[in-house]
Amino acid sequence: MSDTHAQTTAYVRDTMLPPEPPPVSESGAIKWLRDNLFSTPLNIALTVLGIGIVWLIVSTLWPWLSHSVWNASSMAECRQIIAEAHGPEATGACFAVIKHRWNQFVFGFYPSELYWRPVLTFGALFLALAPVLFAESPVARRIVVGTAAILTFVISAILGAGTLELGAIAVLMLGWAFLIETRHGWALLASLLYPFLAVWLLWGGTIWEPAMALAGFVIGFLVWRALSAYGMFAFAAAAIVSALWWLWLSDHVAQAIASVLPLRLVPVASDQFGGFVLSITIGVAGIALSLPLGIILALARRSDLPVLKMMAVLFIEFIRGVPLITLLFVASLLLNYFLPPGTNFDIVLRVIIMVTLFASAYMAEVIRGGLAALPKGQYEAADALGLDYWKAQRLIILPQALKISIPGIVSTFIGMFKDTTLVVFVGLFDPLKAMSDTIRASFEWKGAYWEPYIFVGSIFFILCFGMSRYSMYLERRLKRDHR
Repeated sequence: MSDTHAQTTAYVRDTMLPPEPPPVSESGAIKWLRDNLFSTPLNIALTVLGIGIVWLIVSTLWPWLSHSVWNASSMAECRQIIAEAHGPEATGACFAVIKHRWNQFVFGFYPSELYWRPVLTFGALFLALAPVLFAESPVARRIVVGTAAILTFVISAILGAGTLELGAIAVLMLGWAFLIETRHGWALLASLLYPFLAVWLLWGGTIWEPAMALAGFVIGFLVWRALSAYGMFAFAAAAIVSALWWLWLSDHVAQAIASVLPLRLVPVASDQFGGFVLSITIGVAGIALSLPLGIILALARRSDLPVLKMMAVLFIEFIRGVPLITLLFVASLLLNYFLPPGTNFDIVLRVIIMVTLFASAYMAEVIRGGLAALPKGQYEAADALGLDYWKAQRLIILPQALKISIPGIVSTFIGMFKDTTLVVFVGLFDPLKAMSDTIRASFEWKGAYWEPYIFVGSIFFILCFGMSRYSMYLERRLKRDHR
């Protein structure tokens, strides 16, 4: 070791130099631009090309958007306001048509005095989903539940709901929110009951019809539990008993109970549905029904039973081989020919069935991909534990396969939700074309072409973007990459 000390040597610095900031080109926004936008000649060319395209779009649309009018009673008044403000040659958007006809875009021809029912149905949907989608995140769950409850009450009050209806909404929302926070199991049971509540709220009529439809599932479950020792026979017997109940008994029992205890809402026919109420009804029902059906089809296609596998393959390949519009025409025109004379099968219900079948075929292939991605050791581990087929699928195989398949499942959901606009071809009033054409058919709004499309497209984008963001959140929570 040297005997020289820093204190005895004149040229040795005894204090540290203050830290210098990094070069301008190596930190901050300039470094980010160099690394991400101007790192290579090809990157520079693509950046310049992208900026040029964005500039072309913005410079074209901005004058039209900046001259937009939100308060007018007709297209002629919009044009007059734009000409007076920006000159006779100026053009601008007339979003007053959205403000003037927003109720038709949202509710279609649903009776205006009953707007609170679709609003309550949509608000209750978030309460039904909260215990399922946000079970492990109390903060997110409370935000969703609180926001849905408050907005449902406020919007229903603004739309003219009566005192009795507002009181019922408040009791339902507060009771359901309390159940979610204190009794998770009961909250899940309430989520299972939500589809029957939604049908009753949207279509009205006696409450005993959806109640008897629910009773069919309960009877089938009891039959399955009683015969569970017989395997697939128990499942078939439960399905047959439930079908017999729905076909021959449920209507008579519902009418008998309704004659004694009439609990009913004002009925609303399906041809009064339209706009986003129709799209969200078909989309949510299709999403909720296609996922379990797709799981069953995927398991059937990978089954060792040749007949079951062949039937699943035929169904999936047939559905994937025909366009959705073909199935919608079948639902609208041909399905009644195969039903008993005098049968009144609701058109919206027929469309939901066909959309569900169409989405379930694609869903089955997505889930089959997840099943095929699992290593063989997972199946062998389930066998080593002595689990039967259903327990192995429920406890080991499907949780991993569904976790892998999340991006594909959500993409199928988004595609199916956007396809709900095709119902216009079977005479239903979708928000994109049918409602826009209906509004343009009036004299005062003739000529409003782009504004309805922009509005409806924006709402679809918000809903689909929300589903996409939730799938990303779910992937992060489940840590799919670290399985």
